[in-house]
Amino acid sequence: MEEFNGAVSHVLVSSEEIDEITTRLAAKISKDFEGKNLVLLGILKGSVPFMSDLMRKISLPAELEFMKVSSYGAGTVSSGKLNIHLDVLREGLENCDILVIEDIIDSGRTLKMVVSHLYEKGARSVKTCTLLDKPSRREVDFTPDYVGKEVPDYFVVGYGLDFDEKFRTLPYVGIPDFAFNK
Repeated sequence: MEEFNGAVSHVLVSSEEIDEITTRLAAKISKDFEGKNLVLLGILKGSVPFMSDLMRKISLPAELEFMKVSSYGAGTVSSGKLNIHLDVLREGLENCDILVIEDIIDSGRTLKMVVSHLYEKGARSVKTCTLLDKPSRREVDFTPDYVGKEVPDYFVVGYGLDFDEKFRTLPYVGIPDFAFNK
């Protein structure tokens, strides 16, 4: 990873641990969704690496959908309103058991609003799965159904998580030096 010139020197979740997490979660999801019409719904852009690895280990047929959403405006504080940049356009959501896949949950606001939105659109069931969870940052009553790993309150990058659209391609999750040394 020479292109990052040591900007990420602390690995929080290694590639090997990510592999173990996706294997564990896929086995549980496969068991829990057996006999259901599973639709994996990734929240763009950060969930893509996690969703890709996870779906290859799920032993059930599944369909794919994506949403691009935010609850943030130009600042770093949630507006409390869900901004939908790309919505699910599929017909027949009443026959779908949706698993929303996210890279990280901290405040819980965005994912709580996405779940509510999907139910309003008629989804039969909606569950959530996240690679990383920061429950210490929770601002709303929200608990994900499937959690890869709880992490401390550090800013993290890699494996889909970015800082100014950079670092998403790292094969691990790390704490950038500017966040670790604060």
